[in-house]
Amino acid sequence: MISINTRLKTVKENDLEHAILVGVRLKDDRSSWSLEDSLVELQQLAISAGVKVAGMIMQKVARPSPYYIGTGKLDDLVALQQSTGSEVIIFDDELSPLQQKNLEQVTHVKVIDRTALILDIFARRAQTREGQLQVELAQHQYLLPRLVGQWSHLERLGGGVGTRGPGESQLETDRRLIRQRISRIEKDIEKVRTHRTLYRQKRERAGIPVVSLVGYTSAGKSTLLNALSGAGVMVSNSLFSTLDPVTRRIRLSGGFEVLVTDTVGFIQKLPPAVVLAFRATFEELQEADLLLHVIDITHKNTLEQAGTVKSLLKELNLSEKPILTVYNKVDLLPESQDEAGFNNLVQYYQNKNADAESIVLISAAKKWGLKELVTTITRMLSGSTLLCGDIM
Repeated sequence: MISINTRLKTVKENDLEHAILVGVRLKDDRSSWSLEDSLVELQQLAISAGVKVAGMIMQKVARPSPYYIGTGKLDDLVALQQSTGSEVIIFDDELSPLQQKNLEQVTHVKVIDRTALILDIFARRAQTREGQLQVELAQHQYLLPRLVGQWSHLERLGGGVGTRGPGESQLETDRRLIRQRISRIEKDIEKVRTHRTLYRQKRERAGIPVVSLVGYTSAGKSTLLNALSGAGVMVSNSLFSTLDPVTRRIRLSGGFEVLVTDTVGFIQKLPPAVVLAFRATFEELQEADLLLHVIDITHKNTLEQAGTVKSLLKELNLSEKPILTVYNKVDLLPESQDEAGFNNLVQYYQNKNADAESIVLISAAKKWGLKELVTTITRMLSGSTLLCGDIM
């Protein structure tokens, strides 16, 4: 698989790349995220990719320049890069191919953007064949307009002799080979979609409801799936620790069963190439009977993260689905250090909120509130009050 690591090298132990992070806020940008908070998230992404952050630069501009930032700030960037010896510069927004080229010519180091960084993390985390195909497709679609002739090794994929057209330049050859590879990947992913469709049809005939976990990355979806089912899904504090969908069957008392699916976490500025490449995965959400929107109640950007998820659900035409909001990590709040405090907090919240029936407070890590969660899930799916026997 061709990896974005051709631009962000594979990190060796004790050989971390050092990076300068650059954040730009356009004056007409109405994002609910502050520039500072967005850069903090970019730093977390860089750490997840095995990069050490050596410095940050921020600027507010009326419109992007050919270097994305102003010339004065560009001088500051070059000086910071030279003083820190950083090997890579990472921008918080997607750069045009021309902007990236201009920046690399001035700084003489690698320049990548948020999209390339996310794709690098995805390439590291994809474990299944489906996940790897989806990541590779997103990488190729991102890299195609950025080709500058450095892909001559791809000739091997085209079969060598007889694959080059008359008068075709190396760049044209590389682009054609990339397009051919994209076409092959899309056909492979279509086979995955067909398999998923057959599986969903079988599932529908069996009459098993589907509950899908959605939420911002690192909200605790995998921890919740493990708490409900003992699925053994990898849990990590790093962003995008779960990339490949995981589905587990949970049996409720009375013989009632549901399938619970954990999906890739959302994030602000999620690259369009990722959304397109992961279409087969997101189609699972289309078939869900209920979405559990898992929210990290302790995060300083809780409202912004929840808003990002809601916007992406709307973009995916999922906003009309039944949604149960699940506030997770309540055990980390000062007033909820033990189960008694947790129960008091839940009671207080239910008394204060008119929409409490569509909101549940839990600690997936400590398995607090899971009985109420399962009761609410069952009520929303069937109107009954059955409880999940696996967690009682």
